[in-house]
Parts: sequence; structure tokens; C-alpha cells
Amino acid sequence: MATQTEANHGVVVIPARQSVATTIDRLEDRLRERGIIIFTRIDFCADAARAGLTMRPEQLLIFGNPKAGTPLMLATPAVGIDLPLKALAWEDEHGKTWLAYNDPSYIVQRHGVGEALGANLAAVVPLLQQAAQ
Repeated sequence: MATQTEANHGVVVIPARQSVATTIDRLEDRLRERGIIIFTRIDFCADAARAGLTMRPEQLLIFGNPKAGTPLMLATPAVGIDLPLKALAWEDEHGKTWLAYNDPSYIVQRHGVGEALGANLAAVVPLLQQAAQ
């Protein structure tokens, strides 16, 4: 079940059935299948280990499609602060994996771009939901 309210500033958090790495792998595969560019993948746990610190698994995937995002940035350049899109997976203290992302409708509302342009971003929501299952 997804949670998203004004209180969490447009962040949708959904439970994931797999590990952090598997969840991000699944998302990356689905995005690539649809021609969406993967800009980078950050493994915060590995970065922490290199600094001599420990933390539970947490990874960020940054992805996008210029055909989808560019029209939004042409309409309102500041929307680029929220693009490309990101998905964050982490393991909580109970070993449960979660997946979070910015709600596309919140990005549209935040920057005052038309709902029609928001459809460009909303197309990835089912991919995010599938990756979590």
C-alpha cells in the first residue's frame, strides 16, 4: 500500500518484497526495457563502508527520459531540481525493505506545470510498483 500525503512532501513510500539490491535491480531492468536512461546508482552502504562506517543497505537509482523531462524543464526550468527522477530503497531496523520516490503529481503541483506534462512523469509509477512486488 502506498502512502503519500502533504505531510511527507510528496514522497511515496511503498513496501518492497525483496532485498534492497534486488528491488533496485528489478527497477533498473524495467526502466531499461522501456528505454529509460539510468544515470547512476548509488550504494550508500558501500560508500559508508569505504569511510569505515556501517549502515543498513540503502541504494538510490537516478533515471529519466529526456523526451519526458525536457518539456517540463522548458515550461519551468526550476523543475530540473526534481529531475531526473529518483528511487530510494532501504532496509529498516526490522529487515524490511522500502521503496520511496517523488510523487509525479506533487512535482507538477510544486512547480506549477500543467497536468498534461505530468503524465510524462507518471508513466514510471507502475514500474516502481512492479519493482517492489
